[in-house]
Amino acid sequence: MITHIVMFKLHAEAEGKNRQENAQKIKDLLEALPSEIEALKKIEVGINFNSTPAAYDLVLTTLHNDEAGLKEYAAHPAHLEVLEFIKKVISDRKVVDYIS
Repeated sequence: MITHIVMFKLHAEAEGKNRQENAQKIKDLLEALPSEIEALKKIEVGINFNSTPAAYDLVLTTLHNDEAGLKEYAAHPAHLEVLEFIKKVISDRKVVDYIS
C-alpha cells in the first residue's frame, strides 16, 4: 500500500472566506473524491485545532494499492478540479509518500 500525506497552511482569508471556512470546503471537496476515483482506496481529512505556530491547518491522508494508483489519483480530473481551489487558498504545503 502507498500512503500519501499532505499538510496545508491556509491564508487567513482567500476567495472571500476565512481560514476555517476554506479548510471546511477543502475537507468537503476531498471527502467527495472516493466515489469518483477508483484508485483512491481510503481518504481522511483533518482540520487542525492546535494553535502553535508550527501547526498546519489541514492534513490529508490517502491510501492507494500501489504507485500507479497514486499517479492515477493525482491525474484524475476530479482531483485536479479540487486542486485548483486548494491552490487559491493555501500559503504552503508539505507532502510525504511512503510504502506501508
